Parts: sequence; C-alpha cells; structure tokens
Amino acid sequence: MDFLSIISFLGVAIALTLMPGPDNLFTLAQSIAKGKNAGIYTSLGLCTGLIVHITAATIGVTAIIYQSALAFTVVKYIGAAYLLFLAFKSFTEKGSSFDLKAENSLDYKALYKKGIIMNLLNPKLSLFFLAFFPQFINHENGHASLQMLVYGIVFLVQAFVIFMLISIFAGKVGYFLRKNPSLSKKISLIQGSLFALIGLKIAFSQK
Repeated sequence: MDFLSIISFLGVAIALTLMPGPDNLFTLAQSIAKGKNAGIYTSLGLCTGLIVHITAATIGVTAIIYQSALAFTVVKYIGAAYLLFLAFKSFTEKGSSFDLKAENSLDYKALYKKGIIMNLLNPKLSLFFLAFFPQFINHENGHASLQMLVYGIVFLVQAFVIFMLISIFAGKVGYFLRKNPSLSKKISLIQGSLFALIGLKIAFSQK
C-alpha cells in the first residue's frame, strides 16, 4: 500500500459516496425535515453502521453472508420494511407544518440509533465492501486484512465528511421550506417519499 494507492481509492470512494444511495438519501431526508443537526447525528449513526460493515468485510463475515441467500434476503427485507414503516409514519404525521424552533428539541440519541439500524439492515453495503476493497489490495505487500482496514478507515472518514456537507445543505433547504407555510406542509411528504424510495431500492436490490 502506498500514498498513490490511497489517493486513487479515495477518489473512487468519494465518487461512489456522492452517487444517490440509501445512506445519503436518508441523511438528506432527515436534514430537510428536522434540520442539519438531525442530519449530522443521523450521519454519526450511519458511520457507526459502516464500521460494522467494514469490520465484517475485513474479517470475512461478509463472505459467509454472501454465500447464504437466505441470510441476505432476510436482512434485506427487514431493512426495506423498516424504511417503509418510517415512510408510513412520515405520511401520517399529524400537524400540517413544522416549527422553526423544533430542531432545538430533537432526540439526538434516537436519530443516532435510527442511522445505525438503517445502515445495518442494508446487506448491500457489506457486499459492496467485499467487492470494492480487494481491488486495491496489493497482495505482494502482505497483510491484506490490515490493508482492508486502512481503506475502510479512509472510506469512513470521507463518507462522514460528505454526509456532513449533505446535512448542512439539506438543512438550509429545510429551513427555507419551514419558513414558508405553504411549503412546510409538504415536508412530511418529501421525507416519506425519500424513505419509501430507499426502502423499495433495498427491497428490489440483487446480490
């Protein structure tokens, strides 16, 4: 492993993280609906989930899951059901508008847990790491597991930075929506639609 390899990996990782996917869409939804701090705490939860996926890929647990079609399917559908449940809650949320001061009373621990659960129930992430990381492993240097761990840390850091930026941007969009009564009524619809999109994306994903 050398500096150029890490830079190459970082460039590809950033491009992949920026692509619309469950994690950044989930962060986007929370930030628009509840403000940037909600997105940041959700991001912390998502990145905690990433640690689990990265560790599983490093020690080989992911390979076992990949070989078990049943395990993959069960985790996938539980994850999809969880997201669709969140979508249902958003669509049926009482109250037609959002308070600009509501961000100050957020349950950050609940947002953090929600991020962890959402991430852990997406088996595609572990399979992604299993397929992605080995392409950058230099077997001549040995210590393949250590190399995967280093790449995992790099991926984790860049993902958190990008999630933070998404949270800040989406939080500003959400603030603008909440300042406009006619638009603020649609925030639950936006959030629910994003949750439903993520859930369906996970449900119809293939190994």
